[in-house]
This record gives sequence, structure tokens and C-alpha cells, in this order.
Amino acid sequence: MSKKNLYRPNVAMIIVSSSYPHTKEIFLAQRNDLNDVWQFPQGGIDEGEEVVEALFRELLEEIGTDRVEVIAEFPEWISYDFPPRIAESMKPFIGQTQKYFLVKLHESATINIHTHKPEFNDYKFVTVDEALNLSASFKKNVYENVLSYFKKEGLL
Repeated sequence: MSKKNLYRPNVAMIIVSSSYPHTKEIFLAQRNDLNDVWQFPQGGIDEGEEVVEALFRELLEEIGTDRVEVIAEFPEWISYDFPPRIAESMKPFIGQTQKYFLVKLHESATINIHTHKPEFNDYKFVTVDEALNLSASFKKNVYENVLSYFKKEGLL
């Protein structure tokens, strides 16, 4: 397996509320399997699945709605390594390579984290700085890069 193949393809979403751009708070959810770890919704891309298909599927699976408008896409794939406690359960992968999207919830969207296979036990809308302060240390560089890019583009 090549080094490139050791990173699981993944899609991730920075979700802004339906009041965007007037309010630029972003959705952050607390994982139910890792103590006090907050993150953006994300998930693996199935073999043969298009990235945007995975985006909408993962939204539905993780927050109970896919009623969003895609505002922007991070221009490149960005990777991180799993910490040892997570790497063990994710073998043969050593990390994830992600495609990030900035999406806006439709006014009619209803968030429901109590999905068929819940991954989160809480969520809130926070500022960019709060998201960085609450995020897991192993994802912090990725979050900083992606959020910085969307801020530079005038989107956050």
C-alpha cells in the first residue's frame, strides 16, 4: 500500500446557519465516542462515490439533514494523521485526506443529531475562534488552514 493510500478519503463540512452572511457562526458538534472532542461533520467517501454525493450523504447521516447550499470549496485536499488511540481502530489507514466545503443551512433545515447511528451528543454554533479552541489537537492545523482560507476569501 503506497503512502497516499494510507490516508482515508473523506469529506468535511463547515456549516453556517441560515442567517449567514449576517451571522457568521459555524456548526460544531461534540463526538459521543471521544471525551470532550468537538469537530465539524465529516465522513468517508465510499468507493465509486463522487465527493459531492458523499457530502450530502454524510450530512444526512450525521446531522439529519442535507438541506444545504454549497457556498464554497477548499481548493485542495488536506490531510492529517490519526492519534494512536484512533489509528488502531482505523487500520490500515494512518490518517485522512479531506475535501472541505462551506455550506449554508436552508431556512427549512432541521438539525437532528439523534440519527440512525449517532456520532454526536451535542452541537452548537460558534465563532471561528471558538471552533479552533474547542477542536481536537490533531485536527487543529487542518481547521486553522481551512478556516483561514475561507476568512481570506471574505466568507467567514
